[in-house]
Amino acid sequence: MSKVKYVRVSTEEQNTGRQEVNAKEFSKIYIDKTSGAIQFIERKEAKKLLADIETGIVTEIHIASIDRLGRNIIDILTMVEFFNQKSIKLFVENIGMFSLIDNKPNPSFKMIVSVLGNVAEMERNNMLERQRQGIELAKAKGTYTGRLYGTKMTNEEILTKYKSVVRELKNGESLRRASKIGGCSLGTAQKIQKIITA
Repeated sequence: MSKVKYVRVSTEEQNTGRQEVNAKEFSKIYIDKTSGAIQFIERKEAKKLLADIETGIVTEIHIASIDRLGRNIIDILTMVEFFNQKSIKLFVENIGMFSLIDNKPNPSFKMIVSVLGNVAEMERNNMLERQRQGIELAKAKGTYTGRLYGTKMTNEEILTKYKSVVRELKNGESLRRASKIGGCSLGTAQKIQKIITA
């Protein structure tokens, strides 16, 4: 194995097909269905990818866009630097550039990735701020009601939706870590723990 692809989508419902174009080019495709806010090193498939890098069977990684590595500029640059130190060529498809040229860091790549990483982080912060403002405005107007009636999930639906959290909790992970890995809130992880220990 040498040339692989890493794919990340935010939710189980999202389709990975767009990011899996030209799948036959790759020895393996690693697919994570988790929030971009979860650190790369904490993601299930990313951990497998990192393990394969350590064993020397990966030499080139392709990603659709730089925000597949994360939404935090520090996390993104840390991963790019890690790949460079391991002599792993990272190819970002939407900018058409490799991180390494002749096994040396590509200065243009680093500059563009820094800008795009900052944009990804800013977009996430703006989205969260707009969401918060929308909720405050709805509360002020008296129209915010929270969850719609009938949208509460059954225990079985919760366990099915958050399989990774269930697995982590059963393996003895802390609530905080299980929620981070599974991409859910601490409250949801607590609810899952109550369900599986009942």
